[in-house]
Amino acid sequence: MAAGTISRIRLENFMCHSSLHIELDKHVNFITGQNGSGKSAILTALCVAFGCRAKNTQRAASLKDFIKTGCSYAAITVDINNHGEDAFKPEVYGDTIILERRITESASSTVLKDQHGRKVAHRKDDLNEIIEHFNIEVENPCVIMSQDKSREFLHSGNDKDKFKFFFKATLLQQVNDLLATIRDNLNIAASIVEELEASIRPALRELDEIQEKIKNMEHIEEIAHEIENLNKKLAWVWVYDVDKKIGGQQEYLEKLKERIPACQERIDRNIAIIEELRKEFIVKKENFKSFLEKTQEARRMKEKMDHDIREAVKLKMDLEKEHARGRQTLNKMNARVVQLEEQVHEFELQHMQQTQAEVSQVEDSIRELQQEINSAHLNATRLSEKEKKSSEELRAIIKNIGDIGKEIEEDGRRINQLRSQIDDIRRRQQNKLTAFGGDRVPSLYKSVERHMSKFKCPPIGPIGYHLQLASDSWSVAIEYALGRLLDAFIVSCHKDSLVLRECAKEVNYRNLQIIIYDFTKPRVDIPDHLLPSTPHPTVLSVIHSEIPTILNVLVDQGHAERQVLVRDDETGKSVAFDQRIRNLKEVYTSDGCKMFCRGSVQTILPANRNWRAGRLCTSLEEKITEMEQEATEIKQINSERLDRKRKLFADRDSIDLELRQLKRKREDEELHVERKKAQLVDTKKISIDNSHAAAVDTSELVVEMMQVKEDIENQELVVQKINLKLTDALQEENNRRASYKDFIESVHAEMGSISDAERELQLVEEKIHDAEQEKAHYERVMETKVLGPITATESELTRLQQLHQEYFEKASTICAESEVEALGGVEGSTLEQLSARIKKLKQKFQQESRRYTETIDDLRALHDKKGQKILRKQQMYSGFRDKLNVSSVQFV
Repeated sequence: MAAGTISRIRLENFMCHSSLHIELDKHVNFITGQNGSGKSAILTALCVAFGCRAKNTQRAASLKDFIKTGCSYAAITVDINNHGEDAFKPEVYGDTIILERRITESASSTVLKDQHGRKVAHRKDDLNEIIEHFNIEVENPCVIMSQDKSREFLHSGNDKDKFKFFFKATLLQQVNDLLATIRDNLNIAASIVEELEASIRPALRELDEIQEKIKNMEHIEEIAHEIENLNKKLAWVWVYDVDKKIGGQQEYLEKLKERIPACQERIDRNIAIIEELRKEFIVKKENFKSFLEKTQEARRMKEKMDHDIREAVKLKMDLEKEHARGRQTLNKMNARVVQLEEQVHEFELQHMQQTQAEVSQVEDSIRELQQEINSAHLNATRLSEKEKKSSEELRAIIKNIGDIGKEIEEDGRRINQLRSQIDDIRRRQQNKLTAFGGDRVPSLYKSVERHMSKFKCPPIGPIGYHLQLASDSWSVAIEYALGRLLDAFIVSCHKDSLVLRECAKEVNYRNLQIIIYDFTKPRVDIPDHLLPSTPHPTVLSVIHSEIPTILNVLVDQGHAERQVLVRDDETGKSVAFDQRIRNLKEVYTSDGCKMFCRGSVQTILPANRNWRAGRLCTSLEEKITEMEQEATEIKQINSERLDRKRKLFADRDSIDLELRQLKRKREDEELHVERKKAQLVDTKKISIDNSHAAAVDTSELVVEMMQVKEDIENQELVVQKINLKLTDALQEENNRRASYKDFIESVHAEMGSISDAERELQLVEEKIHDAEQEKAHYERVMETKVLGPITATESELTRLQQLHQEYFEKASTICAESEVEALGGVEGSTLEQLSARIKKLKQKFQQESRRYTETIDDLRALHDKKGQKILRKQQMYSGFRDKLNVSSVQFV
């Protein structure tokens, strides 16, 4: 079959056809059937498939009317042969082009497929391209003659209508329409060209304005040129100015060098004077040194004589002391002789007076004293035991008073804590936020609202504010289990945590706990095998929140699913320590006691009484009533304790008074015992002395007295010898003092010569010092006023020469010296004048330049650019106009 012929037609829900499949032969095909069987529907389907409008088929007003009644869509599929020389894009479509047209209630679509059913195109332009290629004209009555067109042609008696039919059938109508379209397009093109030509007129006016700006800115360019010339002159003026400074420095350097010989001559003169004075100083110093050696020898002699005199004086004083001691010893010996004589007399008299009755009386006194000592000792022991017992009672009373005071103080703190908790609960009744972080949380909320635009997601918190309990009985246990997590806030990212931290600092909430968590995560579903296998509830099972993120955080951060709650301590110990439950982390009792096991170590932590428990409790009034009742009971107990304490104070004072009395009595008895013991010792001593006295005679005292008299005679001989030595020592001291006086007088005579030599030596030293000062003065003058300025001037000259070279290079870079000469030179111009002139011209240049934002070069470049652009457009539009004129002539 030739390319462009139809090989197959498929209809679905189109007009009266539910599903129709027709294979066409390569020759002539006839379709027969009864009236209303759908023969015309097949022809109409072909027209619709190839893009004919519904009205042009004269079978329906719109495409949706072709849909079979009761159906929602209609489909037309046409297979077009595409092989041979006239094939249309065989490399794309292959041997068959499949055209599908689908119609719905709201729209219609056209799809072009290749031989394998793959979609190739869907635009109407693609379909029109195929229709034009195969010259398919479904609206031409010579190609498709519908019943209405046949009836219209056969029954038309008007020649004009027949001509129209002929005009249309021979495609003259299409040619005519095409020529009319061309004429309209030419008119439109002419108007477009006129608009384009008119569009460049503002650009021409803008070009004229730019040209006017360029003319106005040429004056600014002249100022810039003058500034450039002045800058050239200024550059060379800098060079000439440095030349002048170099000449001045060279003249100054020559004057300074002329001062060197005069200064050096004065320095040399002072050096010669110093040399002569130093020689004289050496001679006089040698003389003074010899005098000084003599003086030192005299000083040594003086010191030796002083030492000898001190030795003589010391010997004299020692002998005087020894003489005094001898006389004192002699006096004591004489007194001892007298004492011995008296003792001998007393002993003889006492021996005569002693009797047997006195001895028996002493023995009776000793027995009586021993009995009194024993009785007093028993009394002291008894009083000491009573004192010890009273002391123990007093210590017990004092301990009880201290214990009661501690209990009263502790209960006072508990009452203050209860009052604080009551006030806290009452504040929470007004604002629940204050329960989790205090009064800073509402302020933090306000700060977050002010900075809400900075957050990626609004923060959630505090966590406790969003929690509800299944039962208030677990409120204390939940608070101990979750702890500070109840006050924490949750954010979605690190950036939000930084913003929230800044908000917290703004309201002075320094220790805010911030948790970063993904808000998009759904609530964690914990499998049963990961939960504690116990019938007791967990923290997670008794809390509820509308926000899944909070529950996820409590699971991840607080392990709420592994914390088990029990009613009492016994049950808690059984669950925590005895049953060895898997996945169990901690056990909390209803009063806040914590139990856990780590390996073999079992730990029980009692509840902290200072903990602010009950913040999650909903029955706040009951909690307040309970706390007030507890405070009242504590006050009543404290009142009873105070009464008991006052009674103990009275008992303490009574026992203390009794203890002091016992102590005083005991001390009196002990003192009495000590006195009696001392009296007993004295009595026994007297008895012993009496017994000894009766047995001893006076012969020993007589012998001792004779010995003392013999010692007195020997001591008198020693004192006489000391007296003789003392006389010799006095004579030696007087002799040495006389020799010392003669030596001092001779030394004073020699000291005058030493003073004269010392004065002459000092005078020479002063002359040397004056000469050295004068020499140093001229050396300073040489250094500071000659050599120093010479060095500085040479340095300055070197700097100026380098500066001259630098300025010369810069000036040469700017322009040649001959160019400055050509500009009139710089005679009569100074740096200040040229700088002032340049500054004035620059100010004028800036003032003029402010009127125009562009430079003259930019304006010229813009003028050239716009001129070339306008010229290109004029040439292009002129070409358009020439083509239109040619087309218009050909069309006519």
